[in-house]
Parts: sequence; C-alpha cells; structure tokens
Amino acid sequence: MSQAPSQAPRPRVVVVFGGASSEHPVSCLTAASVLKAIDRDRYDVDCVGITEGGRWTRIDPLWAARMATTAGRLPTVPDDGVGAVLVQDDERTLLCSVTEDGFADVVAVDVAFSLLHGPFGEDGTIQGQFEMVGLRYVGSGVAASAIGMDKHLMKVALAAAGLPQGDYRVIRPEQWVRDQAAALASLDGLSYPLFVKPARAGSSIGITRVTSPDELPAAIEGARKHDPKVVVEAGIVGAREIECAVLGGRGFDTPRASLVGEIRMHTEEAFYDFDAKYLPEEQVSLDIPADVDDDLQRRVQDLAVATFEAMGAEGLGRVDTFVLPDGQVLVNEINTMPGFTELSMFPALWNETGMSYPDLVDELLTLALQRPVGLR
Repeated sequence: MSQAPSQAPRPRVVVVFGGASSEHPVSCLTAASVLKAIDRDRYDVDCVGITEGGRWTRIDPLWAARMATTAGRLPTVPDDGVGAVLVQDDERTLLCSVTEDGFADVVAVDVAFSLLHGPFGEDGTIQGQFEMVGLRYVGSGVAASAIGMDKHLMKVALAAAGLPQGDYRVIRPEQWVRDQAAALASLDGLSYPLFVKPARAGSSIGITRVTSPDELPAAIEGARKHDPKVVVEAGIVGAREIECAVLGGRGFDTPRASLVGEIRMHTEEAFYDFDAKYLPEEQVSLDIPADVDDDLQRRVQDLAVATFEAMGAEGLGRVDTFVLPDGQVLVNEINTMPGFTELSMFPALWNETGMSYPDLVDELLTLALQRPVGLR
C-alpha cells in the first residue's frame, strides 16, 4: 500500500512592526492590516513587535491583527512582552524567545516582512540585520533603503540619474549650530511657500509649510526635533500631486507600475501631513484612479519605474510626483516602505489596477522568497 506524498512545509513569515521611531503607531496599524490579509493556508506567521524603546518582543499574531485606532488613540507595542531575537544557525535563521533560562519557542523562519517606518526600520538598518542572519525579506536592500529614507541623498541620486525634480536646499547639523544666519541665507532664491522637512523621517512628520522668512527658524527647529539634518524644498504653486505604486518584476522582469492616484487638499494652504494621512476626518481627498489622460498617466508611470530602478529598489515602492501646470512631471520622492493601512495609497492603487490586498501581500512575499540571500 503506497503512502500519500508528504506535504511540503509552508514558508514561515515573521512580521516585524512598531519600532523606535515617531512612526511607531503607523507601523502597528500597517501590521494589523497585513496580518489580516496573509493567507494562513499558505504561510505560517510569527510576529516581532519592537517597543518604542527599541526592545524586541514576541507578539501573538492574532492579538496584533486586532490593533486599531481606539477613541482617537493610535496603537503601540506593549512594553511587557517576552523578549525576541533572530539568530543564524548553519543555513537557517531562527526566531527565539529570550527568557531567564535562555532561548525558548525556537522556530526557523524563511522570510521577514518588516513593516517598520522611519529610522531604524525603513532606513537600511534592519535590512542589514536580516542580511547578517541570512534571512530573505520583503522590500529594498540596505543601500536603496538608506538612500530612499534620506531626502537629501535621494535627491542627489535622482539628479545623478538625470531625473527631474524641484529646487531645494539642505541645512546640515553643523551649519545650523555654527551660523544660523548663514544657513538661513542659503535658502535665498527658493520660491515660497517653502516646505521644511526632517531629512530622514516619513509620514510627513515634522514638516512645516512656511510662507515668509520670519517663520523659518521655528520651522527648522521643529524639523530638527526629528532629524538634525533638514531639507527645505521650494513650493510648486498649482502642481498636482500624483502618485504611482511600483512592484518589482519577477526574476529579471521590468518593474510594474500601477494606475496613478491623486491627492487633493480641500484648502490651498493645507498639505498632506500626518493627520491627513491617518485621520480620515481631515480635509483631503484621494482620487483613485486620478483623473488624467492616457499620456500623462504613461509619463508618470514611466518616471516612477525609472525612479525605482535608479534607486536600486526591490519589491515595492511608491513614487510621488508633481505635475506642473504646463504638464511637466517632477519626482518628489520615493518611499521604499509605503504604508499598508486601509487609508494608504499603495494598496489602493494596486487594488484599482486589479491586484487585491491579499494578493498584493502574497506577491510581495513571493518576490522576497524568490530572491537570493547575500549580494545580488
């Protein structure tokens, strides 16, 4: 009597979220959405929640999937969880709980889905850790993550690739400390309104819209609370904010671009800040798809793919552009780990393009599992 063939083990995914950054709650919301979408018939799932203080903890995936904004309060990773660590053992990567007696609840994991936003997660640091322990992971590698997170270095890379962008200046920490007057003078020539931004932060945290020079010192100090390096960008009056989601191609195939979407603020002085992104009562509309003609959509898509490739991005990226009144398209930025909440543009664009949220999560895991570890 022949035996039935044994079932191949399901890949084990470790979802990592939280983190020691100002975007900690956003990461928690993103993780809850992703955890509800992962197909448990195809994947086994574990969770690591990183507290706001940077401590790694084991988290019950069912508990994490229920994280939500409650009474206006955003979720966070609790401080009292059991410690967690990733270690390499021969050709396997192990996820372990850390107890007084040593390691416990040890499982081999195949792929990491990091949903950390901001410093210490989106900036190449955790990607470096995954590389060190031989673990495949969703998204861009160390260099693309680090450069994409730093708005200054990103603009330098885009310029080197010949991609069009707006005017800007950088105020480095030593410039501001040595001579504030000279640092402010370096901004002369930028057209108002100006947008003062932390160089290495996301979710529009720490950004101030400035309409006159006397507002600049306070805006710069506000940005410096999140990052000592500050980017000041010239406002582009009358521009449309058009975004495109990009997925890496399988193997050596060309990256794929979604239909495009548009962010429309309901008042002229408003901009797409943190509250507008994550609190739905704010005065913002997301037009998905955007009301654009075929030619403009193609040009935005082509620029998005060119940006993705110029940065050496992998897996996923959201490219934000400005469309000027004369039709010219400029790159604003690339986000190598865009949000996945129910309000987020990235999954909504792919849903409109024909890839559902669960299928998008599965595609990202598939891309990560197919690529090799090490240099590539």
